[in-house]
Amino acid sequence: MSKGELVGQGRIAEVFAWGDEQVLKLFRDWCPADWVEYEARIARAVQATGLRVPAVGEVIEVEGRWGIVYERVEGRSMLEQLTDKPWTCVRLARTLAELHAAMHARAAPGLPPLRQRLEGKIQRAESLPADLRDVVLKALAQLPDDDALCHGDFHPDNVQMSARAPIVIDWPDATRGHPLADVARTCLLFGMGGLPPGTPRRWLFQALRATFHAVYLRRYFQLRPGSRELLAAWQVPVAAARLEEGIVEEEERLVALVASGISGPG
Repeated sequence: MSKGELVGQGRIAEVFAWGDEQVLKLFRDWCPADWVEYEARIARAVQATGLRVPAVGEVIEVEGRWGIVYERVEGRSMLEQLTDKPWTCVRLARTLAELHAAMHARAAPGLPPLRQRLEGKIQRAESLPADLRDVVLKALAQLPDDDALCHGDFHPDNVQMSARAPIVIDWPDATRGHPLADVARTCLLFGMGGLPPGTPRRWLFQALRATFHAVYLRRYFQLRPGSRELLAAWQVPVAAARLEEGIVEEEERLVALVASGISGPG
């Protein structure tokens, strides 16, 4: 079979039609095979939890590049739907929370531990001052463990609004850990994460962010009662770990967030 039309692309891969019911996520030629094998292994572990996610197929080589075959999910992203129909903001924010809560209700024993992932990122974050790094790692060690399925990069552009039901996509950062660490990552993205290149009417989404974020959090805690103080505690190591991603325009704000979090109450 040969690859069909280009249906999407990102920094590390392009996505092509692969027959009528599948897509091929074809990684850039600089991506090593072990990256691809790791993503496929993680995708299979997520699928094994029983959550409705795109089915993962085989790892193949096409035109000298490695790729993964996935089930094709028709539909637009939640972000696209929000920018097209801003009046659906509250409904979509509630849907995002409901998806996140359903995800966190599932155990994921086959995935790597979230705490270990955060520790590695914090250790590699070159722009994090050494004194802050030590304090953050100590704070992280005091936070509770869990075995819940965590996405690691959960936001509206990673939810595909298919005709049957919303489906969460893009799972290479999935781990098992405490749900509020995963919520903290989502909150951080609402606070400072950039929008994908080419997003139409970016100003509109920026204006809706605060409302969307507040509705999402309120609905999430309705479904999974928890401590806002514990969420705030998780935001510190999650922000420190974000520094490892090298997003220059965020670095100053992230360091400030970490510093204020470890010096303030809780």
